[in-house]
Amino acid sequence: MSRLPLIGVTACSKQIGLHAYHISGDKYVRAVASAAKGLPLILPSLADLQTSSDILDALDGILFTGSPSNIEPFHYNGPASAPGTAHDSARDATTLPLIRAAVEAGVPVLGICRGFQEMNVAFGGSLHQKVHEAGPFMDHREDDSLPLEGQYAPSHPVHVQPGGVLAGLGLASEIQVNSIHGQGIERLAPGLRVEAVAPDGLIEAVSIIEGKAFALGVQWHPEWQVSFNPDYLAIFQAFGDACRKHALQRDADASNNA
Repeated sequence: MSRLPLIGVTACSKQIGLHAYHISGDKYVRAVASAAKGLPLILPSLADLQTSSDILDALDGILFTGSPSNIEPFHYNGPASAPGTAHDSARDATTLPLIRAAVEAGVPVLGICRGFQEMNVAFGGSLHQKVHEAGPFMDHREDDSLPLEGQYAPSHPVHVQPGGVLAGLGLASEIQVNSIHGQGIERLAPGLRVEAVAPDGLIEAVSIIEGKAFALGVQWHPEWQVSFNPDYLAIFQAFGDACRKHALQRDADASNNA
């Protein structure tokens, strides 16, 4: 195709000093550019000014990123968060309806960490707010005493479920992933398929069963040094391929309507 697919990368709202900002991590935009081979466009959290259809009309795919913040629990009828929990109501208002609209419109989506949790909540699922305090689960949080490379190093295996999106990418039945999250899926949303599970039983990846295009969410962080991990790279390459396919269709439709 003659152009790069335009891939939206969700942003968090952040107050820095006296000013409000919309920010997204460098590792996400670099992974879109280097591994998905797309042109990343940071999407501000402006649900009061832009509708989901406005956004989707301009894009060939969307990456729903991780974040220091957590989804406000009223979105899944959960109990109030512990004091000091970081939230981002502007992002919630943007991403939760956007992820539903994108899947319905057949726009490829990839959710990572918070984005994975957004996928579950957007379709009616719920979350454990503290996985390490919920029943049989291990502590999935990173060790803050380690350097960044240590925090993002492989931490535990996940069991890839047969017959799904990840298995279709050629991933082995067990792969090693990093683990940098305090929350996780409690109740799986209707219409979502389990793609991978941690040894403690926590769901680590999901896909949309009736999705019209690529629609995958993972709890780990495949964007981290994506070019050096073949499993992580396969995810971004498949996402990029789906975005290119959508871009070709959009361009063909525009040409036919010209």
